[in-house]
Amino acid sequence: MEIKIGTQLELEPTYTESVEKFRCKVVEQTENIIYIDYPINVATNKTAFLIDGSEFRASFHTDDKQSFAFSTEVVGRRAGNIPMIMLHCPKEDDFIKIQRREYVRVETPVDIAIQFQDAKYQLVTTDISAGGLAVLLKGVINFQAGDDVQLTIVLPYANGDVKYVITDAMVVRIFEKDAQKIATIQLTDTDDDDQQHIVRFCFERQLVNRRKEINPFDD
Repeated sequence: MEIKIGTQLELEPTYTESVEKFRCKVVEQTENIIYIDYPINVATNKTAFLIDGSEFRASFHTDDKQSFAFSTEVVGRRAGNIPMIMLHCPKEDDFIKIQRREYVRVETPVDIAIQFQDAKYQLVTTDISAGGLAVLLKGVINFQAGDDVQLTIVLPYANGDVKYVITDAMVVRIFEKDAQKIATIQLTDTDDDDQQHIVRFCFERQLVNRRKEINPFDD
């Protein structure tokens, strides 16, 4: 996908504990390289100097108000009247359309532990977002709709890293679908860092699902 010159990109580091955001503009683009001006840290309003090899999630808006995101990394820099940083530009198939709603829900299995009173349940999700999740219930459970629980969510990233998000939550609903019992759970106490970890995980899984749709016979 060709990104218009002057388009504003928002960059978020992919694998960091802290939440940072940078803004920059597209100055030039070739087939697989995006040239940007030096980005500004949104929090400090200071120029940021990105290291070669740094990985980011980049997002932008089109003229018709659609939003897209893609994975990228710093591949170099170019001197000139306007010093520029070079970002890898993936193929159009690897661009993910961002939904208008705040949290995108992705259908994917994730291991979680639910703590309720003195009992702990090891379960697997059917879908997840930064705002909540649905979990497949097995065996006898003691919690019900309206109960407060504590979750430990295991997020395995594509680079091999694993993040554990521990958060308070509330059981919203328990129901049966296709002979399976499912609970929907709302996250009630996630901080900005934990939300970003979940958002990044969902983005990665979206990308994997998109590739499977395009190439269904690939491993």
